Amino acid sequence: MCMLAATVLFAGSSAAAKWFVTTYPFGEVLFMRQIASFMTGAILILPFTGFRVFRTNRFPAHGMRAISQVVSQSLIIIAFSLMPLGSAVAINFSAPLFATLASAFFLREHVGAVRWITLVVGLVGVLVITNPGQSTFQIGALFALGNAILYGSVTAGVRGMTTTESTETLLVYQMVLLTIAYTCFLPFGFIMPTLADGAYMMLLGVANFFAQYFWTRSLHLAPASAVAPFYYFSLVWAMALGYFIWGDIPTKALLAGSAVVVASGLFLLWRETTGRA
Repeated sequence: MCMLAATVLFAGSSAAAKWFVTTYPFGEVLFMRQIASFMTGAILILPFTGFRVFRTNRFPAHGMRAISQVVSQSLIIIAFSLMPLGSAVAINFSAPLFATLASAFFLREHVGAVRWITLVVGLVGVLVITNPGQSTFQIGALFALGNAILYGSVTAGVRGMTTTESTETLLVYQMVLLTIAYTCFLPFGFIMPTLADGAYMMLLGVANFFAQYFWTRSLHLAPASAVAPFYYFSLVWAMALGYFIWGDIPTKALLAGSAVVVASGLFLLWRETTGRA
């Protein structure tokens, strides 16, 4: 239930971001979302942990993670403004494939022949979704793919940080550093939002924080192998929202490519939980 709640909130947050970037600069949308997430997290975390939650010996690692996330989130927001929501989310699901690649090159984890084949198959699924070389290809797919690559790399990095950092420490450094970074975006473009839009953008940030919380909580309540497959429901909600809000009808290429990418991701998850290479 926690993972399903997270998928609903993630999909709704993505749809709201896509809606707002048609009117407001993407940096402003990211800032408004992040400042609301920051305030929500501060209210819910600091009263219980105090400022000891900031104790860390790995500040450079937190900084590198923040830089990657700033670029990653900027790319996916731009992708939302250029292509259908479902397509952008589908490409984003190739992130586990790139996380495996990053783990192999940066963490020196062993990747056997079966995983390499699965990675290639998953990347073929991404190509089916983006449909390169055709008139239907959209530049937004490149931004979505860039986000997936960076997000996968961040996932591999965070995996190494969890041995010394608590969930709360990871969250607060993420919120603080991203808020500072997105504040720097404001001089490059800011449109005073209406009262209603401002309120909705702040609500977007609150929803994004709880999505992160439910996602993390689900992994505490059950093994990753039990809850991670439910994360792919985000794609269902994204396609549904894309259809009802913007009239985006999923193409055969999107459905086929999504099936390949999701199957590849689930297979990699199964191989990891069973300890196979």
